[in-house]
Amino acid sequence: MAYDADVIVIGAGLAGLAATAELVDAGRRVILVDQEPEQSLGGQAHWSFGGLFFVDSPEQRRLRIKDSHALALQDWMGTAAFDRPEDHWPRKWAEAYVDFAAGEKRSWLHGQGVRFFPVVGWAERGGYDAQGHGNSVPRFHITWGTGPGLLAPFVRRVREGVARGLVQLKFRHRVSGLGRSAGTVDTVTGEVLEPSSVERGKASGREVTGSFEFRAQAVIVTSGGIGGNHDLVRANWPQRLGSPPEKMISGVPAHVDGRMLGIAEGAGARLINRDRMWHYTEGIENWHPIWDKHGIRILPGPSSLWLDARGDRLPVPLFPGFDTLGTLEHIMGTGYDYTWFVLNQRIIGKEFTLSGSEQNPDLTGKSVRGVIDRARSEVPGPVKAFMDHGVDFVVEKDLGALVRGMNALTKEPLIDEAALRRTLAARDREIANPFTKDLQVMAIRGARKFLGDRLIRTAAPHRILDPKAGPLVAVRLNILTRKTLGGLETDLSSRVLTEGGQPLEGVYAAGEAAGFGGGGVHGYRSLEGTFLGGCLFSGRAAGRAAAAAVR
Repeated sequence: MAYDADVIVIGAGLAGLAATAELVDAGRRVILVDQEPEQSLGGQAHWSFGGLFFVDSPEQRRLRIKDSHALALQDWMGTAAFDRPEDHWPRKWAEAYVDFAAGEKRSWLHGQGVRFFPVVGWAERGGYDAQGHGNSVPRFHITWGTGPGLLAPFVRRVREGVARGLVQLKFRHRVSGLGRSAGTVDTVTGEVLEPSSVERGKASGREVTGSFEFRAQAVIVTSGGIGGNHDLVRANWPQRLGSPPEKMISGVPAHVDGRMLGIAEGAGARLINRDRMWHYTEGIENWHPIWDKHGIRILPGPSSLWLDARGDRLPVPLFPGFDTLGTLEHIMGTGYDYTWFVLNQRIIGKEFTLSGSEQNPDLTGKSVRGVIDRARSEVPGPVKAFMDHGVDFVVEKDLGALVRGMNALTKEPLIDEAALRRTLAARDREIANPFTKDLQVMAIRGARKFLGDRLIRTAAPHRILDPKAGPLVAVRLNILTRKTLGGLETDLSSRVLTEGGQPLEGVYAAGEAAGFGGGGVHGYRSLEGTFLGGCLFSGRAAGRAAAAAVR
């Protein structure tokens, strides 16, 4: 039986596009299948902020950030905390990825036309000792054009492959099985779904109109994770994080359902680190949703007062922007699945960045004027829209009204006005003195020593209750599902491995389906800016390895 292509790639997100682009460069024939319509080409990466992890970049050096390969590797290993036998390949992938981030990653992307915002961010600081988790220095580089800007060269390369007759794009093709011939997985079967004209991210229909069977010498699985499937998230929820939250909102569309992971496992692949996952604690319901339970993450500066459901401050060092999973673990131990930011308009105007391409039209549209206008505005337009329309926001001039608004949003009126006033007054007293025992105030002052934070990410220290900085703002924060850190175990050639540690002949995996490399390159925690880069690095590796393997 003849082959329909040299390689079949399952999943048209960033990892799948990167793999397909490499196969095209090698002159290989590819069938790229995806269950969603063509308007969703690029998958989750389209909605992303475009954040990338680089080490000792020109952008860092211009801001006098002293970074190095050794420091980045120390941070990665301290963050990952690898401690399982199955962490052998994830550890190897981590070492290779830091090499990539400190080496050719930036020049490789720059050579394809990708450019970067000049101010480097610091999204996950950790806050523990030098060998603990978190970034020691700012490494979060925002792509000029955000997610769509990062996708553009790979979409272009794949479409050039279509024009050359090397790539067939098969949208609305949902994979249901992987089959073998002579011991090698070489057959992909599934259902053809009804055509759909829904806009990107919206739920598409699931009516079946036919079936398909494609054969190739190799198959690359780049189908993503489980973040849109709350049932699967709950089933894999780690015991160390307590019970799964009663309410979750989704940072990804519903089609990020984990279906293909089960299919690959059924074909003999080893799926490892299922309990490692990355969910955000600063989620807000999108006032203008695209998909069901659509949530947006706040990328906060360090000044908001973070309170649990009862109004108590979260413990040190669980400040905004410091330790995502440490904060998640603490929250799930409180008996409630939500928390609060309490701040004022001066802080929200300076420090709130909303993650996602659609929430940053200036960066996504590559508008220099828009970026300047954002910096000059009292409150950026997308943030102001949430203040005006977001169901999680309370905006009031006085504390009593703020507390009444907070209690109106929850099942129980847990916030006590007198207690919150004491907490705020105590914090505000620390601002008046250059010396302080309040570690969050120290963190604010420390952040402003970095030029990037002082310019656009951290408000000058001031009293939250200062009427001149008002009105007051409270934001109810939800658990936002996002990334699957475990996945299909792969070697450094992206070959999928079996339970016995041998390659599953003919099968490769990349992106979130492979835990961004090896079945979990991030270990227990990730350094911010490493998800998109992990898709690129593992997708590139899979494409090159498969291209070399097929005849």
